[in-house]
Amino acid sequence: MRIISGKHKGKRLTAPKNLPVRPTTDMTKESLFNILNNLFFFDNISVIDLFAGTGNISFEFASRGTKEITAIDNHFNCITYINKTAKELSLPINTYKIDVYSFLEKTALTADIIFADPPYNFEEKQFLKIADLVFEKEVLNTDGLLIIEHAKHTDLSTHSNYKYTKKYGGSMLSFFEYN
Repeated sequence: MRIISGKHKGKRLTAPKNLPVRPTTDMTKESLFNILNNLFFFDNISVIDLFAGTGNISFEFASRGTKEITAIDNHFNCITYINKTAKELSLPINTYKIDVYSFLEKTALTADIIFADPPYNFEEKQFLKIADLVFEKEVLNTDGLLIIEHAKHTDLSTHSNYKYTKKYGGSMLSFFEYN
């Protein structure tokens, strides 16, 4: 895994082998950030990274100047790795070890971008529940964007806040916003 751009451009990060993760590929991540770069100024936004895993997406935002990043994961070793790496690189990432659904139900935080990378083997209803909670609990700021990464066999276009999907190899990014 590597940081593509920003202060730590080109920095390679090696996550422990025992983490239950499937990091976003460089191709997908680069495409995602090309889209976001045209929509947001990274130093003026807040980000919530759901199912953060290795922190790959959080590290990329931080390297590009985002100062308010919250990474959520239910796995202790994932949170430990993110904290260790963020400290070593002086990155402004706050972490919470909590179930994503519980976090969304209880949080008072809001963000301009919410990125969710749940396990690809989730059922469609589990993916859609993420979007439901984000919009019902108003976790996303008014002009914000929710992005959910998923496998190509998952269709999230039935959600009322769905806007479009981009395909990158076997990965899909579905984008949601307020209507």
